[in-house]
Amino acid sequence: MSTENRHWTLAKRPVGNGYAEAFALATETLPALGEGQILVANKVLSMDSGTRMYMTDREDSYQPGTPLGAKLIGTVLGVVTESRHPGYKAGDRVRCYGQWADYSVVEPDTTYCTKLDDAHADLKEYVGIYGANGWTAWVGVVETGAVKAGETFVVSAAAGGTGLIAGQIAKALGCRVIGIAGGTAKCDLLTREYGFDGAIDYKAANVEAELARLCLEGIDVYFDNVGGEILDAALANMALFGRVAVCGLITNYIAQGPVPGPYRFDQVLMKRLRIEGFFSPDFYVREPAFNPELARLAAAGKLRLPFEVSTGLEATPEAFTKLFTGANIGKVVVEL
Repeated sequence: MSTENRHWTLAKRPVGNGYAEAFALATETLPALGEGQILVANKVLSMDSGTRMYMTDREDSYQPGTPLGAKLIGTVLGVVTESRHPGYKAGDRVRCYGQWADYSVVEPDTTYCTKLDDAHADLKEYVGIYGANGWTAWVGVVETGAVKAGETFVVSAAAGGTGLIAGQIAKALGCRVIGIAGGTAKCDLLTREYGFDGAIDYKAANVEAELARLCLEGIDVYFDNVGGEILDAALANMALFGRVAVCGLITNYIAQGPVPGPYRFDQVLMKRLRIEGFFSPDFYVREPAFNPELARLAAAGKLRLPFEVSTGLEATPEAFTKLFTGANIGKVVVEL
């Protein structure tokens, strides 16, 4: 095993999508493990848009900001190579909060870490359908959105990892599903390959007008991944007593300073809407309940997820950028 560890650090706060300038690749000698720690050889780095909040210095975020010069962190999949923790041994496959690096030093008693079963030979599956993206989609559709068969369900960032799963779950539960995505190719894919009843290209169409055309009786559940103008377009087209499940706010993540709106907030009263945010780490402990449900849908051919794979630790900034530029279909990962 190498004694050197390459790792990405936060050299400066990113402006917009300037991650190549904000991230710096450094090398260290691996430290000796302390009591209760494990060393994980990273195999897959999960690229998640919410990680963008770790890179800010906001004090009102759901996660404290990463100090300048510190290692960048996120969900990683890997194999334990050394352990000083009684619950882990060399060879265990794990999913944990680790460093964007060749190796992660993890303290499972204070940091999220779980051993993986043998259900999936491909590690990537544990950050796709059977990871936070799948669980987030399930909670947003079934619990926060509380969908019912026959309702109209709309999801933004519909070709991304979470949005694509959410749309398929809603469809499997009997909803009419409309996806909002960027580009004709993505929209065609949603309807042709993934069973969506309609799709709107936000780059070319008037989203508010298209929602009005496709959702004649209004939107019962809107699964929001982006906020901003798309949220306003959805609010203007909600049905009475509709539900808005707020999963992500990509528009806000890259903004400099406070973001105004939503401008159509009056519709919350006019339509008697319920808006609720939800955050995946709050329900990680419920993995044993979620994954059998997701596996049942997958086995029935009702749930699939493609991966957008970048190879090599050096590819991390480019891979992360894809989340914010619409350059991906499905789940973005870096394989080491």
